[in-house]
Amino acid sequence: MQKGVATVAQLEDFDEIIDVRTPAEFAEDHVPGAINLPVLDNEQRIIVGTIYKQQSAFEARRVGGAMVAENIARHVAGPLRDKPKNWRPLVYCWRGGQRSGSFVTWLRMIGWDAHQLSGGYKRFRHLVIEHIETLAPQLQLRMICGATGSGKTRILEALARHGAQVLDLEDMAAHKGSVLGALPDREQPTQKGFETALDDRMRRLDTTRPVFVEAESRKIGRLHLPDPLITAMRAAPCLRVEASRDARLEFLVRDYAYLGENIPALRKNIERLRSLQSNETLERWHQLAVAGDMPTLFGELIDLHYDPLYKRSQGGNFPGLATAPCFETDDLSPPGIDRIAQQILASLDQGSVIAASVPRTAQMR
Repeated sequence: MQKGVATVAQLEDFDEIIDVRTPAEFAEDHVPGAINLPVLDNEQRIIVGTIYKQQSAFEARRVGGAMVAENIARHVAGPLRDKPKNWRPLVYCWRGGQRSGSFVTWLRMIGWDAHQLSGGYKRFRHLVIEHIETLAPQLQLRMICGATGSGKTRILEALARHGAQVLDLEDMAAHKGSVLGALPDREQPTQKGFETALDDRMRRLDTTRPVFVEAESRKIGRLHLPDPLITAMRAAPCLRVEASRDARLEFLVRDYAYLGENIPALRKNIERLRSLQSNETLERWHQLAVAGDMPTLFGELIDLHYDPLYKRSQGGNFPGLATAPCFETDDLSPPGIDRIAQQILASLDQGSVIAASVPRTAQMR
C-alpha cells in the first residue's frame, strides 16, 4: 500500500475519521464515528457537476478547486485548529478520489500523518454487506417471540441489563415494527445507515454466546432486514412469551402513551389499515382516537388486527415456535418483565433453549 493510503481493515488505527463528502451524503450513511468536514457542500457539488456537464471538465475543476481550497482552509482554521502535531487522521470520500486526496494533501503538507481511505466509502459499503453475510450465520441467535404487546423489546432490554447479548433491531431501526410503531422523537435511518449500524453491532458480538433477538418480519417500518440475517433468524431456536390479553392491553396503553398526544399521526397510521379492515371498523377507530379512548382502541387492534396477523405470520416464519419453551405471564410491569428475563436466562443455563425444538413437557409454565 502506497504511503498515505490505508485500507478499510485499518479503520481503528487512526485518531479520527473524516468524511469529506457533502452533508447529504454523510446523512445517508457514513463510517461509524466519522466527522463530516465537506470539501464541497450540497449546493457546491451541484454547481460543479452542472459546470462539468454543460461546459467542461477543466472549468469544473477550476471552479471546484477554489471552493475546495476555501472549505479546507476553513476546516483547518476551525475544527482542526487544536489538533497536535502527532494527530493521525483517516480521510475518505465516495471512491477515494480527488475530494479526499486534496484534503489529505493539505493535511500532510501541514505536517499531520493523514491517510486516504483506499476505495473510499464505496469500499466500506461493500465491507458492511460482506460482514453481514459472513456474521449472520455464525451468531447463536435466540428468537424472542410473542404477540404484539407482549413486551418483547422491554424483555430484550432487561436481558441486556442482566449481562446477556442482545441485537435490538427495532432500536437500530428507530421503529417498533407495528403499524403504530413510528417513534415521535426519532426518524428512521436510511437503509444504508441501518445496515451500517447493524454491521457495527454484529461485529461486537461474541459468536460463542447466545444473542437474543426479537422475532421480526422482513420489514421494520420502511427498512428491510438483510436476507442473510432473516435466514438466520428463521432457522434459530425460539422462546415464546405468552402474556394475558389484559397484561398486553395495559402494556400497549402504557408503552404507546405518546400516541394520545398526537392524534393526527395516530389517525394517519390507522388509515394505513384501509385495505385490511372495513370502512365501518376504521371509522370507529378514528372516533376512538379522537375521543382519546386508547384502551378500547388498542383492545380492538389486538383482537381484529394484531392477533390475526400474528397467527398468520409467526408459525410460517418461525418453524420452531410451536414447540418452543413458553413463558407465561399476566404481569408486564417493569418488575414482571424483569422476572421473565431472569426465567429466560435460567432456562438457558439449564440447556432448555439450546435446541431448536423442545418437548412440551420441558416448557416453562
